[in-house]
Amino acid sequence: MAEGKLFVSASPHFRSAKTTRSIMLDVIIALVPALIASGIIFGLRALVITALSVACCVFFEWSFRKFILKRSNTVGDLSAVITGILLAFNLPSSIPFWMVIIGDLFAIVVVKQLFGGIGQNFVNPAIGGRIFMLLSFSGAMTSWTEPKVGFMNLSGADALTGATPLVSEDILPTLGEMFLGVRGGCLGETCILALLLGGVYLLIRKVISPAIPLSFICTVAVIMCVTTAVRGESPDFILYQLMSGGLILGAVFMATDYSTSPISTKGKIIFGIGCGLITCLIRLFGSLPEGVSYSIILMNILTPLIERATTPKPFGTPKKEKKSKEAQA
Repeated sequence: MAEGKLFVSASPHFRSAKTTRSIMLDVIIALVPALIASGIIFGLRALVITALSVACCVFFEWSFRKFILKRSNTVGDLSAVITGILLAFNLPSSIPFWMVIIGDLFAIVVVKQLFGGIGQNFVNPAIGGRIFMLLSFSGAMTSWTEPKVGFMNLSGADALTGATPLVSEDILPTLGEMFLGVRGGCLGETCILALLLGGVYLLIRKVISPAIPLSFICTVAVIMCVTTAVRGESPDFILYQLMSGGLILGAVFMATDYSTSPISTKGKIIFGIGCGLITCLIRLFGSLPEGVSYSIILMNILTPLIERATTPKPFGTPKKEKKSKEAQA
């Protein structure tokens, strides 16, 4: 009787029903409330910018892989769509369309594809694209249109440009306006309610862990509490800091990127605390109008070091002490 042979496939052997496409689809669904809010607050141009950004990201990824890399295409995993939406959410509604196209090209080709594509980029493509645009088009990237009075006004934003609460404290919106997004800012960062709804959806679907968003936001809250006590600021100062400058958008949707954040819970907490600390240092002592994007990209670069320090040892790996005792015996 012939003996049967057992063939073992390569690891990992643990299988999940989730795929890259299904995860990205969940993220897109979570971003829909913020997309709707941006259209209501900033008008039709916000939706046009988002659609243009998505179309350019998908086209650049498809064409670069097909004609330059000569590799199989990955646009079907929807990661380029996410990059397009997130980059658009980090832009003001007054941004010229040609700048959006250049930002998308840099995000997809330079930050993502030149490093091997999804899962191999060392920084978040959308943040990389935004910082490139901040350095290249600083004037256009730091001018925000003020929305018209009335949250349900669909006619768009006034032509007058104004600063966000982090830049000017002369005329601050109310906390209610901050929460609903009736203020100057980038397309997807102003409506805190919409971003929180999307974050709750991702948590329910178990797409993201609460470790990074909570540690990020709580670190900012604690530091701003201390700052409030030292400077004698109003307690409202803390809430303005938490709802300004894309903190919620960055903490929920960009800092949690699988490819550029740590795997272990301990690593995620360290990552989030680092993001919060750098954000506060830039806001309190730096000359930049906002520090969330810079903090996330700096921690993206430090992620391999965090992984090395926090990744648990494989089961069965002997401890160094045990090895040394056995060597002495």
